[in-house]
Amino acid sequence: MFIKVLLTIIFLVVMVGVGIYSRKQASSVEGFVLGGRAVGPWLTAFAFGTSYFSAVVFVGYAGQFGWKYGLSSAWIGIGNAVIGSLLAWILLGRRTKLMTQHIESRTMPDFFGTRFADQGLRVVASVIAFVFLIPYTAGVYSGISRLFEMGFEIPYEYCVIIMSVLTAVYVIIGGYKATAMNDFIQGIIMLFGIVAVIVAVLNAQGGLVTAVDKLSQLPSDADPTQNGGFASWFGPDPWGLLGVVILTSLGTMGLPQMVGKFYSITDESAIKRGTIISTIFAFIVAGGCYFLGGFGRLYEPVINEATGKIAFDSIVPAMLVTLPNILIALVVLLVLSASMSTLASLVLTSSSTMTLDLIYRDKKSLPGEVEEGTIDDTIAEKIERRKVVIMRVLIVFFIVISLLIALNPPTFIAQLMGISWGALAGAFLAPFMLGLYWKGVTPAAVWACFVWGVGLTVVNMLAGNPINPINCGAIAMLGGFPVVWLVSLFTKKMPQTAVEKMFECYKK
Repeated sequence: MFIKVLLTIIFLVVMVGVGIYSRKQASSVEGFVLGGRAVGPWLTAFAFGTSYFSAVVFVGYAGQFGWKYGLSSAWIGIGNAVIGSLLAWILLGRRTKLMTQHIESRTMPDFFGTRFADQGLRVVASVIAFVFLIPYTAGVYSGISRLFEMGFEIPYEYCVIIMSVLTAVYVIIGGYKATAMNDFIQGIIMLFGIVAVIVAVLNAQGGLVTAVDKLSQLPSDADPTQNGGFASWFGPDPWGLLGVVILTSLGTMGLPQMVGKFYSITDESAIKRGTIISTIFAFIVAGGCYFLGGFGRLYEPVINEATGKIAFDSIVPAMLVTLPNILIALVVLLVLSASMSTLASLVLTSSSTMTLDLIYRDKKSLPGEVEEGTIDDTIAEKIERRKVVIMRVLIVFFIVISLLIALNPPTFIAQLMGISWGALAGAFLAPFMLGLYWKGVTPAAVWACFVWGVGLTVVNMLAGNPINPINCGAIAMLGGFPVVWLVSLFTKKMPQTAVEKMFECYKK
Protein backbone atom coordinates (compact mmCIF):
# COMPACT_ATOMS: atom_id res chain seq x y z
CA MET A 1 0.00 0.00 0.00
CA PHE A 2 2.88 2.38 0.78
CA ILE A 3 4.35 1.85 -2.71
CA LYS A 4 0.96 2.44 -4.38
CA VAL A 5 0.28 5.60 -2.40
CA LEU A 6 3.81 6.97 -2.89
CA LEU A 7 3.82 6.45 -6.67
CA THR A 8 0.36 7.96 -7.00
CA ILE A 9 1.28 11.05 -4.95
CA ILE A 10 4.45 11.58 -7.03
CA PHE A 11 2.39 11.25 -10.22
CA LEU A 12 -0.23 13.76 -9.08
CA VAL A 13 2.38 16.28 -7.88
CA VAL A 14 4.08 16.12 -11.31
CA MET A 15 0.73 16.70 -13.07
CA VAL A 16 -0.06 19.78 -11.00
CA GLY A 17 3.55 20.98 -11.34
CA VAL A 18 3.28 20.88 -15.14
CA GLY A 19 0.09 22.93 -14.89
CA ILE A 20 1.89 25.58 -12.84
CA TYR A 21 4.85 25.54 -15.25
CA SER A 22 2.52 26.15 -18.23
CA ARG A 23 0.37 28.85 -16.65
CA LYS A 24 2.07 31.77 -18.48
CA GLN A 25 1.09 30.31 -21.85
CA ALA A 26 -2.55 30.04 -20.79
CA SER A 27 -3.23 33.76 -20.40
CA SER A 28 -4.78 34.23 -23.87
CA VAL A 29 -7.57 32.32 -25.59
CA GLU A 30 -5.23 31.02 -28.30
CA GLY A 31 -2.76 29.86 -25.65
CA PHE A 32 -5.37 28.37 -23.30
CA VAL A 33 -7.32 26.47 -25.99
CA LEU A 34 -4.68 25.64 -28.64
CA GLY A 35 -1.29 26.11 -27.01
CA GLY A 36 -0.61 28.98 -29.41
CA ARG A 37 -0.93 26.56 -32.39
CA ALA A 38 2.70 25.63 -31.79
CA VAL A 39 2.58 22.15 -30.23
CA GLY A 40 5.12 19.68 -31.67
CA PRO A 41 4.50 16.22 -33.19
CA TRP A 42 5.40 14.14 -30.12
CA LEU A 43 3.18 16.12 -27.75
CA THR A 44 0.32 16.22 -30.27
CA ALA A 45 0.54 12.51 -31.10
CA PHE A 46 0.58 11.51 -27.45
CA ALA A 47 -2.23 13.99 -26.69
CA PHE A 48 -4.29 12.37 -29.46
CA GLY A 49 -3.59 8.85 -28.20
CA THR A 50 -4.10 9.49 -24.51
CA SER A 51 -7.33 11.40 -25.18
CA TYR A 52 -8.48 8.46 -27.31
CA PHE A 53 -7.78 5.69 -24.81
CA SER A 54 -8.96 6.05 -21.22
CA ALA A 55 -10.45 3.94 -18.45
CA VAL A 56 -13.45 3.54 -20.75
CA VAL A 57 -11.27 1.38 -23.00
CA PHE A 58 -9.13 -0.31 -20.36
CA VAL A 59 -11.93 -1.14 -17.92
CA GLY A 60 -15.26 -0.84 -19.73
CA TYR A 61 -14.60 -1.84 -23.33
CA ALA A 62 -11.76 -4.31 -22.75
CA GLY A 63 -13.83 -6.07 -20.09
CA GLN A 64 -17.18 -6.15 -21.87
CA PHE A 65 -15.98 -6.90 -25.40
CA GLY A 66 -13.20 -9.21 -24.26
CA TRP A 67 -15.87 -11.24 -22.46
CA LYS A 68 -18.20 -11.16 -25.46
CA TYR A 69 -15.75 -11.78 -28.32
CA GLY A 70 -12.72 -13.39 -26.68
CA LEU A 71 -9.34 -12.94 -28.36
CA SER A 72 -10.99 -11.58 -31.51
CA SER A 73 -11.64 -8.38 -29.56
CA ALA A 74 -8.00 -7.52 -30.40
CA TRP A 75 -9.35 -6.54 -33.84
CA ILE A 76 -10.97 -3.55 -32.12
CA GLY A 77 -7.53 -2.33 -31.04
CA ILE A 78 -6.13 -2.93 -34.54
CA GLY A 79 -9.06 -0.99 -36.03
CA ASN A 80 -8.43 1.84 -33.58
CA ALA A 81 -4.79 2.03 -34.71
CA VAL A 82 -5.38 1.74 -38.48
CA ILE A 83 -8.67 3.68 -38.84
CA GLY A 84 -8.91 5.76 -35.68
CA SER A 85 -5.27 6.89 -35.70
CA LEU A 86 -3.45 6.32 -39.02
CA LEU A 87 -6.41 7.10 -41.31
CA ALA A 88 -7.61 9.96 -39.11
CA TRP A 89 -4.21 11.69 -39.30
CA ILE A 90 -3.91 11.08 -43.06
CA LEU A 91 -7.43 12.28 -43.92
CA LEU A 92 -7.84 15.09 -41.41
CA GLY A 93 -4.43 16.18 -40.09
CA ARG A 94 -3.14 18.49 -42.83
CA ARG A 95 -6.49 19.73 -44.15
CA THR A 96 -7.83 20.50 -40.66
CA LYS A 97 -4.68 22.38 -39.67
CA LEU A 98 -4.61 24.51 -42.84
CA MET A 99 -8.29 25.36 -43.12
CA THR A 100 -8.96 26.07 -39.44
CA GLN A 101 -5.93 28.37 -39.34
CA HIS A 102 -7.02 30.04 -42.60
CA ILE A 103 -10.58 30.76 -41.41
CA GLU A 104 -9.36 31.43 -37.84
CA SER A 105 -11.43 28.63 -36.29
CA ARG A 106 -10.64 27.57 -32.72
CA THR A 107 -13.30 24.91 -32.12
CA MET A 108 -15.32 22.44 -34.18
CA PRO A 109 -18.61 24.40 -33.78
CA ASP A 110 -16.67 27.51 -34.85
CA PHE A 111 -15.60 25.59 -37.97
CA PHE A 112 -19.21 24.76 -38.86
CA GLY A 113 -20.33 28.36 -38.33
CA THR A 114 -17.54 29.88 -40.45
CA ARG A 115 -17.09 27.20 -43.11
CA PHE A 116 -20.83 27.14 -43.89
CA ALA A 117 -21.51 30.83 -43.10
CA ASP A 118 -24.28 29.96 -40.63
CA GLN A 119 -23.92 31.02 -37.00
CA GLY A 120 -26.96 28.91 -36.12
CA LEU A 121 -24.87 25.82 -36.91
CA ARG A 122 -22.17 27.10 -34.58
CA VAL A 123 -24.61 27.53 -31.68
CA VAL A 124 -26.37 24.18 -32.13
CA ALA A 125 -23.07 22.31 -32.59
CA SER A 126 -21.75 23.79 -29.34
CA VAL A 127 -24.88 22.67 -27.48
CA ILE A 128 -24.62 19.15 -28.94
CA ALA A 129 -20.94 18.96 -27.96
CA PHE A 130 -21.57 20.18 -24.42
CA VAL A 131 -24.53 17.87 -23.76
CA PHE A 132 -23.08 14.67 -25.21
CA LEU A 133 -19.56 15.03 -23.83
CA ILE A 134 -21.08 14.73 -20.35
CA PRO A 135 -21.99 10.99 -20.49
CA TYR A 136 -18.56 10.23 -21.96
CA THR A 137 -16.88 12.07 -19.09
CA ALA A 138 -19.09 10.26 -16.57
CA GLY A 139 -18.00 6.96 -18.11
CA VAL A 140 -14.34 7.90 -17.72
CA TYR A 141 -14.89 8.80 -14.06
CA SER A 142 -16.64 5.51 -13.46
CA GLY A 143 -13.89 3.43 -15.06
CA ILE A 144 -10.99 5.04 -13.24
CA SER A 145 -12.75 4.79 -9.91
CA ARG A 146 -13.36 1.04 -10.30
CA LEU A 147 -9.61 0.53 -10.51
CA PHE A 148 -8.90 2.84 -7.60
CA GLU A 149 -11.47 1.00 -5.54
CA MET A 150 -9.70 -2.28 -6.33
CA GLY A 151 -6.15 -0.95 -5.83
CA PHE A 152 -6.61 1.23 -2.74
CA GLU A 153 -9.86 -0.06 -1.23
CA ILE A 154 -11.19 3.51 -1.23
CA PRO A 155 -14.97 3.89 -1.72
CA TYR A 156 -15.99 4.68 -5.30
CA GLU A 157 -17.52 8.05 -4.40
CA TYR A 158 -14.29 9.39 -2.87
CA CYS A 159 -12.27 8.24 -5.89
CA VAL A 160 -14.52 10.09 -8.32
CA ILE A 161 -14.38 13.32 -6.35
CA ILE A 162 -10.58 13.23 -5.90
CA MET A 163 -9.99 12.64 -9.62
CA SER A 164 -12.32 15.42 -10.68
CA VAL A 165 -10.66 17.97 -8.37
CA LEU A 166 -7.11 17.10 -9.44
CA THR A 167 -7.95 17.17 -13.15
CA ALA A 168 -9.66 20.54 -12.77
CA VAL A 169 -6.61 22.01 -11.00
CA TYR A 170 -4.01 21.39 -13.70
CA VAL A 171 -6.33 22.16 -16.64
CA ILE A 172 -7.54 25.42 -15.10
CA ILE A 173 -3.99 26.54 -14.31
CA GLY A 174 -2.14 25.50 -17.48
CA GLY A 175 -4.72 25.08 -20.27
CA TYR A 176 -3.94 23.08 -23.42
CA LYS A 177 -0.13 23.22 -23.15
CA ALA A 178 -0.25 21.72 -19.64
CA THR A 179 -2.67 19.08 -20.91
CA ALA A 180 -0.40 18.17 -23.84
CA MET A 181 2.75 17.98 -21.69
CA ASN A 182 0.97 15.85 -19.11
CA ASP A 183 -0.43 13.67 -21.91
CA PHE A 184 3.14 12.91 -23.00
CA ILE A 185 4.16 11.84 -19.49
CA GLN A 186 0.94 9.85 -19.09
CA GLY A 187 1.43 8.22 -22.49
CA ILE A 188 4.88 6.90 -21.52
CA ILE A 189 3.35 5.35 -18.39
CA MET A 190 0.57 3.78 -20.47
CA LEU A 191 3.02 2.20 -22.94
CA PHE A 192 5.14 0.55 -20.25
CA GLY A 193 2.14 -0.27 -18.08
CA ILE A 194 0.08 -2.16 -20.64
CA VAL A 195 3.04 -4.33 -21.70
CA ALA A 196 3.92 -5.19 -18.08
CA VAL A 197 0.32 -6.03 -17.19
CA ILE A 198 -0.18 -8.32 -20.21
CA VAL A 199 3.03 -10.23 -19.39
CA ALA A 200 2.00 -10.61 -15.73
CA VAL A 201 -1.55 -11.80 -16.51
CA LEU A 202 -0.37 -14.35 -19.09
CA ASN A 203 2.31 -15.66 -16.71
CA ALA A 204 -0.38 -16.11 -14.05
CA GLN A 205 -2.27 -18.31 -16.53
CA GLY A 206 0.78 -20.42 -17.38
CA GLY A 207 1.94 -18.49 -20.44
CA LEU A 208 0.39 -17.42 -23.75
CA VAL A 209 -0.03 -20.91 -25.25
CA THR A 210 -1.64 -22.31 -22.11
CA ALA A 211 -3.95 -19.33 -21.71
CA VAL A 212 -5.15 -19.58 -25.33
CA ASP A 213 -5.67 -23.31 -24.91
CA LYS A 214 -7.83 -22.72 -21.80
CA LEU A 215 -9.84 -20.16 -23.71
CA SER A 216 -10.40 -22.53 -26.63
CA GLN A 217 -12.03 -25.07 -24.30
CA LEU A 218 -14.77 -22.70 -23.14
CA PRO A 219 -18.26 -23.24 -24.65
CA SER A 220 -20.05 -20.54 -26.63
CA ASP A 221 -22.90 -18.59 -24.97
CA ALA A 222 -25.17 -19.15 -27.98
CA ASP A 223 -24.39 -22.87 -28.34
CA PRO A 224 -22.94 -24.58 -25.23
CA THR A 225 -22.02 -27.65 -27.33
CA GLN A 226 -19.54 -25.61 -29.40
CA ASN A 227 -16.07 -24.81 -28.04
CA GLY A 228 -13.29 -22.65 -29.42
CA GLY A 229 -15.21 -19.51 -30.44
CA PHE A 230 -13.45 -17.31 -27.91
CA ALA A 231 -10.02 -18.30 -29.23
CA SER A 232 -10.91 -18.01 -32.92
CA TRP A 233 -9.87 -15.29 -35.38
CA PHE A 234 -13.24 -13.55 -35.62
CA GLY A 235 -14.96 -14.76 -32.46
CA PRO A 236 -18.52 -15.94 -31.88
CA ASP A 237 -20.18 -12.78 -33.32
CA PRO A 238 -18.22 -11.25 -36.24
CA TRP A 239 -20.95 -8.74 -37.21
CA GLY A 240 -21.30 -7.44 -33.68
CA LEU A 241 -17.51 -7.14 -33.52
CA LEU A 242 -17.54 -5.10 -36.76
CA GLY A 243 -20.02 -2.64 -35.22
CA VAL A 244 -17.70 -2.03 -32.28
CA VAL A 245 -14.71 -1.54 -34.59
CA ILE A 246 -16.65 1.07 -36.60
CA LEU A 247 -17.91 2.95 -33.53
CA THR A 248 -14.60 3.10 -31.71
CA SER A 249 -12.46 3.75 -34.80
CA LEU A 250 -14.44 6.08 -37.05
CA GLY A 251 -15.71 8.00 -34.05
CA THR A 252 -12.40 9.78 -33.46
CA MET A 253 -12.78 11.70 -36.72
CA GLY A 254 -16.00 13.31 -35.53
CA LEU A 255 -15.23 14.07 -31.89
CA PRO A 256 -14.39 17.71 -31.03
CA GLN A 257 -11.77 16.80 -28.42
CA MET A 258 -9.91 14.59 -30.92
CA VAL A 259 -10.07 16.76 -34.04
CA GLY A 260 -8.99 19.77 -31.96
CA LYS A 261 -5.51 18.24 -31.66
CA PHE A 262 -4.92 18.98 -35.36
CA TYR A 263 -5.71 22.66 -34.80
CA SER A 264 -2.73 23.13 -32.51
CA ILE A 265 0.10 21.23 -34.24
CA THR A 266 2.99 23.35 -35.55
CA ASP A 267 3.27 22.56 -39.29
CA GLU A 268 2.86 19.96 -42.04
CA SER A 269 6.14 18.17 -41.36
CA ALA A 270 5.07 17.73 -37.74
CA ILE A 271 1.83 16.15 -38.96
CA LYS A 272 3.78 13.49 -40.89
CA ARG A 273 5.84 12.55 -37.84
CA GLY A 274 2.79 12.70 -35.59
CA THR A 275 0.96 10.24 -37.85
CA ILE A 276 3.60 7.56 -37.31
CA ILE A 277 3.96 8.17 -33.57
CA SER A 278 0.21 8.17 -32.95
CA THR A 279 -0.35 4.93 -34.92
CA ILE A 280 2.38 3.02 -33.07
CA PHE A 281 1.03 4.29 -29.76
CA ALA A 282 -2.48 3.08 -30.65
CA PHE A 283 -1.26 -0.37 -31.74
CA ILE A 284 0.46 -0.93 -28.40
CA VAL A 285 -2.11 0.62 -26.05
CA ALA A 286 -5.43 -0.21 -27.75
CA GLY A 287 -4.27 -3.55 -29.12
CA GLY A 288 -2.86 -4.45 -25.72
CA CYS A 289 -6.03 -3.47 -23.82
CA TYR A 290 -8.37 -5.55 -25.95
CA PHE A 291 -5.93 -8.47 -26.15
CA LEU A 292 -5.79 -8.46 -22.35
CA GLY A 293 -9.58 -8.27 -22.07
CA GLY A 294 -9.89 -11.31 -24.34
CA PHE A 295 -8.71 -13.51 -21.45
CA GLY A 296 -11.42 -12.23 -19.10
CA ARG A 297 -13.38 -15.48 -19.23
CA LEU A 298 -10.53 -17.30 -17.53
CA TYR A 299 -11.46 -15.44 -14.34
CA GLU A 300 -14.55 -15.73 -12.14
CA PRO A 301 -17.05 -13.05 -13.20
CA VAL A 302 -18.50 -10.60 -10.71
CA ILE A 303 -22.30 -10.69 -10.58
CA ASN A 304 -24.30 -7.52 -10.01
CA GLU A 305 -26.53 -8.32 -7.03
CA ALA A 306 -29.26 -5.92 -8.14
CA THR A 307 -29.66 -7.25 -11.70
CA GLY A 308 -28.23 -10.74 -11.41
CA LYS A 309 -26.14 -10.07 -14.53
CA ILE A 310 -22.38 -9.99 -15.05
CA ALA A 311 -20.85 -6.67 -13.98
CA PHE A 312 -18.73 -6.06 -17.09
CA ASP A 313 -16.94 -3.08 -15.53
CA SER A 314 -15.56 -5.39 -12.85
CA ILE A 315 -14.02 -7.98 -15.20
CA VAL A 316 -10.64 -6.29 -15.71
CA PRO A 317 -10.27 -5.33 -12.02
CA ALA A 318 -10.98 -8.98 -11.16
CA MET A 319 -8.15 -10.03 -13.51
CA LEU A 320 -5.71 -7.63 -11.90
CA VAL A 321 -6.51 -7.99 -8.20
CA THR A 322 -4.26 -11.06 -7.82
CA LEU A 323 -1.18 -9.33 -9.27
CA PRO A 324 1.78 -8.31 -7.05
CA ASN A 325 1.40 -4.95 -5.31
CA ILE A 326 4.03 -3.25 -7.45
CA LEU A 327 2.13 -4.22 -10.61
CA ILE A 328 -1.19 -3.09 -9.14
CA ALA A 329 0.49 0.27 -8.45
CA LEU A 330 1.56 0.36 -12.10
CA VAL A 331 -1.98 -0.50 -13.23
CA VAL A 332 -3.43 2.28 -11.10
CA LEU A 333 -0.97 4.75 -12.65
CA LEU A 334 -1.74 3.36 -16.12
CA VAL A 335 -5.49 3.91 -15.77
CA LEU A 336 -4.99 7.19 -13.90
CA SER A 337 -2.81 8.42 -16.77
CA ALA A 338 -5.25 7.33 -19.45
CA SER A 339 -8.26 8.78 -17.70
CA MET A 340 -6.89 12.10 -16.50
CA SER A 341 -5.63 12.88 -20.00
CA THR A 342 -9.04 12.14 -21.49
CA LEU A 343 -10.85 14.07 -18.77
CA ALA A 344 -8.58 17.08 -19.31
CA SER A 345 -9.25 17.02 -23.04
CA LEU A 346 -13.02 16.68 -22.56
CA VAL A 347 -13.43 19.49 -20.05
CA LEU A 348 -11.16 21.83 -22.01
CA THR A 349 -13.09 21.14 -25.23
CA SER A 350 -16.45 21.61 -23.57
CA SER A 351 -15.59 24.84 -21.76
CA SER A 352 -13.92 26.43 -24.79
CA THR A 353 -16.87 25.49 -26.99
CA MET A 354 -19.40 27.01 -24.61
CA THR A 355 -17.34 30.19 -24.15
CA LEU A 356 -16.31 30.87 -27.74
CA ASP A 357 -19.40 29.58 -29.54
CA LEU A 358 -22.25 30.48 -27.19
CA ILE A 359 -21.23 33.27 -24.80
CA TYR A 360 -18.73 35.17 -27.01
CA ARG A 361 -19.60 34.63 -30.65
CA ASP A 362 -17.15 36.84 -32.52
CA LYS A 363 -18.42 38.19 -35.83
CA LYS A 364 -15.76 37.05 -38.27
CA SER A 365 -15.22 37.93 -41.89
CA LEU A 366 -14.59 35.24 -44.45
CA PRO A 367 -11.00 34.96 -45.76
CA GLY A 368 -10.23 37.86 -48.07
CA GLU A 369 -12.98 40.12 -46.76
CA VAL A 370 -12.30 43.37 -44.91
CA GLU A 371 -13.54 43.52 -41.32
CA GLU A 372 -15.79 46.41 -40.39
CA GLY A 373 -14.19 48.45 -37.63
CA THR A 374 -11.49 47.45 -35.17
CA ILE A 375 -11.32 47.05 -31.43
CA ASP A 376 -8.87 48.99 -29.31
CA ASP A 377 -5.93 46.78 -28.24
CA THR A 378 -6.56 47.40 -24.54
CA ILE A 379 -10.21 46.46 -24.83
CA ALA A 380 -9.35 43.39 -26.92
CA GLU A 381 -6.88 42.24 -24.27
CA LYS A 382 -9.50 42.64 -21.53
CA ILE A 383 -11.99 40.61 -23.58
CA GLU A 384 -9.39 37.87 -24.10
CA ARG A 385 -8.70 37.66 -20.36
CA ARG A 386 -12.43 37.58 -19.62
CA LYS A 387 -12.91 34.69 -22.05
CA VAL A 388 -10.18 32.69 -20.33
CA VAL A 389 -11.77 33.32 -16.92
CA ILE A 390 -15.17 32.16 -18.17
CA MET A 391 -13.61 29.02 -19.66
CA ARG A 392 -12.05 28.22 -16.31
CA VAL A 393 -15.39 28.68 -14.54
CA LEU A 394 -17.12 26.45 -17.09
CA ILE A 395 -14.50 23.74 -16.58
CA VAL A 396 -15.64 23.54 -12.96
CA PHE A 397 -19.30 23.56 -14.02
CA PHE A 398 -18.77 20.78 -16.56
CA ILE A 399 -16.85 18.61 -14.09
CA VAL A 400 -19.56 19.01 -11.43
CA ILE A 401 -22.33 17.89 -13.82
CA SER A 402 -20.30 14.89 -15.01
CA LEU A 403 -19.47 14.08 -11.41
CA LEU A 404 -23.15 13.95 -10.45
CA ILE A 405 -23.84 11.48 -13.27
CA ALA A 406 -20.78 9.40 -12.39
CA LEU A 407 -21.94 9.09 -8.77
CA ASN A 408 -25.14 7.46 -10.04
CA PRO A 409 -24.25 6.01 -13.46
CA PRO A 410 -27.32 4.85 -15.41
CA THR A 411 -25.67 1.98 -17.31
CA PHE A 412 -22.42 0.23 -18.17
CA ILE A 413 -19.41 2.31 -19.17
CA ALA A 414 -19.55 0.97 -22.73
CA GLN A 415 -23.16 2.10 -23.16
CA LEU A 416 -22.37 5.58 -21.81
CA MET A 417 -19.61 5.92 -24.36
CA GLY A 418 -21.78 4.45 -27.12
CA ILE A 419 -24.47 7.10 -26.56
CA SER A 420 -21.91 9.90 -26.47
CA TRP A 421 -19.82 8.84 -29.47
CA GLY A 422 -22.91 7.91 -31.50
CA ALA A 423 -24.56 11.32 -31.12
CA LEU A 424 -21.40 13.41 -31.49
CA ALA A 425 -19.74 11.57 -34.37
CA GLY A 426 -23.11 10.82 -36.00
CA ALA A 427 -23.81 14.56 -36.13
CA PHE A 428 -20.30 15.91 -36.81
CA LEU A 429 -18.21 13.30 -38.67
CA ALA A 430 -19.70 13.49 -42.18
CA PRO A 431 -20.16 17.29 -42.46
CA PHE A 432 -16.73 18.00 -40.95
CA MET A 433 -14.80 15.56 -43.14
CA LEU A 434 -16.72 16.34 -46.32
CA GLY A 435 -16.50 20.06 -45.51
CA LEU A 436 -12.71 19.80 -45.70
CA TYR A 437 -12.73 18.05 -49.09
CA TRP A 438 -15.91 18.87 -51.00
CA LYS A 439 -16.88 22.41 -51.98
CA GLY A 440 -20.46 21.31 -52.64
CA VAL A 441 -21.57 20.66 -49.04
CA THR A 442 -24.52 22.92 -48.19
CA PRO A 443 -25.58 24.39 -44.82
CA ALA A 444 -28.89 22.50 -45.11
CA ALA A 445 -26.97 19.21 -45.40
CA VAL A 446 -25.08 20.00 -42.18
CA TRP A 447 -28.39 20.71 -40.40
CA ALA A 448 -29.79 17.44 -41.72
CA CYS A 449 -26.81 15.48 -40.40
CA PHE A 450 -27.12 17.12 -36.97
CA VAL A 451 -30.75 16.00 -36.84
CA TRP A 452 -29.83 12.52 -38.10
CA GLY A 453 -27.00 11.81 -35.64
CA VAL A 454 -28.58 13.24 -32.51
CA GLY A 455 -32.12 12.17 -33.45
CA LEU A 456 -31.26 8.53 -34.07
CA THR A 457 -29.25 8.24 -30.84
CA VAL A 458 -31.85 9.98 -28.65
CA VAL A 459 -34.88 8.18 -30.14
CA ASN A 460 -33.13 4.83 -29.72
CA MET A 461 -32.28 5.69 -26.09
CA LEU A 462 -35.84 6.86 -25.27
CA ALA A 463 -37.28 3.72 -26.87
CA GLY A 464 -35.28 1.54 -24.48
CA ASN A 465 -32.38 0.84 -26.89
CA PRO A 466 -34.06 -1.58 -29.35
CA ILE A 467 -30.80 -1.17 -31.29
CA ASN A 468 -27.75 -1.78 -29.15
CA PRO A 469 -26.20 1.66 -28.40
CA ILE A 470 -22.90 0.47 -29.90
CA ASN A 471 -24.49 -0.58 -33.20
CA CYS A 472 -26.73 2.48 -33.18
CA GLY A 473 -23.67 4.71 -32.90
CA ALA A 474 -21.99 2.94 -35.83
CA ILE A 475 -25.15 3.35 -37.96
CA ALA A 476 -25.35 7.06 -37.06
CA MET A 477 -21.74 7.66 -38.16
CA LEU A 478 -21.89 5.78 -41.47
CA GLY A 479 -25.39 7.04 -42.28
CA GLY A 480 -24.26 10.65 -42.01
CA PHE A 481 -22.32 10.46 -45.28
CA PRO A 482 -25.26 9.62 -47.57
CA VAL A 483 -27.39 12.15 -45.64
CA VAL A 484 -24.92 15.00 -46.31
CA TRP A 485 -24.37 13.94 -49.93
CA LEU A 486 -28.06 13.60 -50.85
CA VAL A 487 -29.23 16.77 -49.11
CA SER A 488 -26.36 18.74 -50.66
CA LEU A 489 -27.49 17.69 -54.14
CA PHE A 490 -30.95 19.20 -53.70
CA THR A 491 -30.43 22.28 -51.52
CA LYS A 492 -29.12 25.80 -52.07
CA LYS A 493 -25.36 26.05 -52.63
CA MET A 494 -23.06 28.48 -50.86
CA PRO A 495 -21.68 31.45 -52.85
CA GLN A 496 -18.92 30.04 -55.05
CA THR A 497 -16.55 32.96 -54.41
CA ALA A 498 -16.66 32.52 -50.63
CA VAL A 499 -16.07 28.76 -50.87
CA GLU A 500 -13.13 29.23 -53.26
CA LYS A 501 -11.51 31.68 -50.83
CA MET A 502 -11.77 29.13 -48.01
CA PHE A 503 -10.17 26.39 -50.13
CA GLU A 504 -7.27 28.62 -51.19
CA CYS A 505 -5.36 27.44 -48.13
CA TYR A 506 -4.72 24.07 -49.81
CA LYS A 507 -2.99 25.67 -52.80
CA LYS A 508 -0.18 27.24 -50.78
